Amino acid sequence: MTNPSLEFSTAPVNASVATPGKRLLSLDVLRGITIAFMIMVNNNGGPGSWHFMNHAQWNGLTPTDLVFPTFVFVVGVSVVFAFDARLARGADRGQLARHTLSRAFILIVFGIIVNSFPFFALAHMRFYGVLQRIAICYLVVGLFYLYDQRIWTKVAALVATLVGYWILVRWVPIPGVGVPGRDVPFMDMTQNLVSWIDRHLFPHHLYLYAPDHNVRDPEGLLSDLPAIGTALIGILTGLWLRGQRSAAKKAAGMVGASAVSLALGYLWALEFPLNKNMWTSSFVLVAAGYSLALFAFTYWAIELRGWRTGWTWPWIVFGSNAIAAYMFSELLPSGLDAIRFNAAGHPTNAIAWVFQHCFEHISNPGWAAFAYSVTFTAICFIPVWILYRKKIFLKV
Repeated sequence: MTNPSLEFSTAPVNASVATPGKRLLSLDVLRGITIAFMIMVNNNGGPGSWHFMNHAQWNGLTPTDLVFPTFVFVVGVSVVFAFDARLARGADRGQLARHTLSRAFILIVFGIIVNSFPFFALAHMRFYGVLQRIAICYLVVGLFYLYDQRIWTKVAALVATLVGYWILVRWVPIPGVGVPGRDVPFMDMTQNLVSWIDRHLFPHHLYLYAPDHNVRDPEGLLSDLPAIGTALIGILTGLWLRGQRSAAKKAAGMVGASAVSLALGYLWALEFPLNKNMWTSSFVLVAAGYSLALFAFTYWAIELRGWRTGWTWPWIVFGSNAIAAYMFSELLPSGLDAIRFNAAGHPTNAIAWVFQHCFEHISNPGWAAFAYSVTFTAICFIPVWILYRKKIFLKV
């Protein structure tokens, strides 16, 4: 059975290309692929892992940087179908708004639990995070779509978020520092408006901090603004798929949108560099371009070609409980890391011990790290598969 209090919109969506009630399987598969690779790159096997299994240190882009924005994009697409389905069944908008608020709050609580487990040290408890950003994006675009389903307002909001964020980061003086590009390098790793706000809002509660100073947080407050832009692109994609046109035209439209988004993003990156940590406007467009390309492929393969069996199964299982899979993948290593002991006279923990005795025997460090990453993801698949078999869906 499903717990209604945990029923959220990014789990399998009962929706169709044009009408509520028929499952859009390609969206379920895209969600599952995204969460599986999110687990892999978050548990990539350490410093020996290949370059593309790691985030770019600052400016730049790797495939790993595309995973999180793809999930936010999926949230936006899912909002359209999930909300339309509930409205078609007679749900009241006020009721849906209250549910959206409560779901966002629960996600934020889940995010703090993931950040703090198992010790919950309040002195440096991190309040930002992946689930918190998803919650904010879901809340904003969900309420926006609930009360205004016009396309042009979503386009206007998207332009406003991306251009507005660029203006804030590029031209607004940083208090006590100066104007970016004149008094301090533009897109400096620590001296930027995003980090300045976070250091003053949550001192010593950031992802990167030290006892005597704060540094920055990759899911900071101001960078939620362009992340909302990512979700808005998902909303626009959902509106495109909801329309009364052929499936072939819908797939072609996503391919075209992907090309335009990539071109605009890479062009803008010449002035506003690609940067996942700050979620720059150019990063939003480039990441959305790749998300659209992947979605166009799953849509073409499943909705047009009818390739629905076999290869889709693991992704559907992962996608059916995406947030549960993510939370398990974050809580498990935190718990194992807390298990400290001495082995051969040296202090270690459970994860390091397992890696040393199981994966370090692989001579190539990249393959050793990749084997660990795949094995860890397979372990995370087990509880999600059990939930799937029992038809328990914690939908967020």
